[in-house]
Amino acid sequence: MKLIAFAILALAITVAAQTEVVTTAAQTSKPASSPKKKTDDTGKNPFGTESKNEGLITTEIYADEASFDSGKNVGVFTGHVKVFDPRFNLQSDKLTVYLHKGEEQGLEKAIAEGNVGVVRDRPDPNGGPPTHAVGRSEHAVYTANDGSVELTGMPKVQQGLNLHIATSSETVMVINQDGHLNTHGPSRTEIRQEPKEEKAGSPTPSPKP
Repeated sequence: MKLIAFAILALAITVAAQTEVVTTAAQTSKPASSPKKKTDDTGKNPFGTESKNEGLITTEIYADEASFDSGKNVGVFTGHVKVFDPRFNLQSDKLTVYLHKGEEQGLEKAIAEGNVGVVRDRPDPNGGPPTHAVGRSEHAVYTANDGSVELTGMPKVQQGLNLHIATSSETVMVINQDGHLNTHGPSRTEIRQEPKEEKAGSPTPSPKP
């Protein structure tokens, strides 16, 4: 199967306007006979985490410039790059994407460079709202096979109020598909807690004589 989207968008490389690319990957974990749910995308926040796992996974890429090699299934995006995917959201100065070859032409790997910011959600096991994991670095690699995002280049990750910061340029941080963070190399962790407000009208203890 030829990359139709690549062929169409390759014609628009010289256009100065912002480029939008949409890639889809078949969801093989769901039986083909299973009915798809209809969802209302009206007013949806593009930075949100609404799941599109019913049927197809859609990856949207926005950039100022784009170039494609349909023979190698590789696309390069530069300038104000933003990626919206049900599995993660990302922004960077440059992005190189690799697509699966053959019938499954979904996203295989993505490499982000320069002012990288990535957002993943960690589900609450008790059913509450998810915890956002926000990572920043100079370089990041997303691998679709295991769903991990690897951050290098003095990375730091904030989860809730807590902040995890690399203290060496060799430190590598990996956020897995469940939002769990693993760090390899020297780092510093800042555990923060909001101060408790004193109850109104509570008596002030008298100083002992």
